[in-house]
Amino acid sequence: MRIIFAGTPEFSVGILEALIEAKHEIIGVYCQPDRPKGRGRVLTACPVKEKATEYNLDVFQPESLKDESEQQTLASLNADVMVVVAYGQLLPKVVLETPKYGCLNIHASLLPRWRGAAPIQRAILAGDKQTGIGIMQMNEGLDTGNILLEKKCDISNDDTAQSLHDKLATLGAQAIVEALKNIDHLSPAAQNEVGVTYAKKLSKEEAWIDWTQSAVQINQQIRAFNPYPIAQVHAQSDKFKDKVLRISSASIIGKTYDSEPGEVIEYGKGVCIVTTGNGALSLEQVQLAGKKAANIKDFTNAYNLTKLS
Repeated sequence: MRIIFAGTPEFSVGILEALIEAKHEIIGVYCQPDRPKGRGRVLTACPVKEKATEYNLDVFQPESLKDESEQQTLASLNADVMVVVAYGQLLPKVVLETPKYGCLNIHASLLPRWRGAAPIQRAILAGDKQTGIGIMQMNEGLDTGNILLEKKCDISNDDTAQSLHDKLATLGAQAIVEALKNIDHLSPAAQNEVGVTYAKKLSKEEAWIDWTQSAVQINQQIRAFNPYPIAQVHAQSDKFKDKVLRISSASIIGKTYDSEPGEVIEYGKGVCIVTTGNGALSLEQVQLAGKKAANIKDFTNAYNLTKLS
């Protein structure tokens, strides 16, 4: 098929490669414009642009597809279908109706649960046991289109946003190849309006841990915010006061303690156990502000932590 591909982040890259490997003709790749990145604010291409350039594909980076001239450029490509995955723009109706088979979106949740920007992180944060991939016929709403194909994926107790991202990216690649192969025989299913939830974009403010929450809830937060924005606390030790400590990995201890939430009740020789509102957490991987990430053994050798808040 003649395909326009629209995507921007790392999640989209494997899906683009899968379409190429399946011998589809990628006639154009749409992604977000280059953005300033890092401390030097250097103008940087997104992962999809970098991959498209490797394959010598034509890349388009409009600020918006609401512009009529941009719509005409897209129409001139004469695509059979537009495959959209984490592109970062809402598509106008005229664009949705331009390709022969319209626009198909690859969404990383079992719709209508977790419509929106951060379905992977929100699923872990909520303690969901299952998620998946939906191939959706796009309409003008936010992830409201009919579902053409769905694949489910269990969420393990060890999954982080990164590991679940990788699982779903692989599943999404398989699903879109299967959907395109059978596109004339798929039966669109309307989404059930019961059970709609929205996965709003992550904010750095959400990364702060509230130790009065349960060990289960905090562990879900740590896993959901790894690798971004990383759960964090204010830490005290014999060598510093009130420094930010980022926690990227921990395990749950089911015992109940009388200590106040946030108290370090066992420390040293590779162990750091902190009380919560219900149960305790054993920290495994941390990073002190301005320092490199460290496993808890190395951290306890370097610092005598006294309190987290």
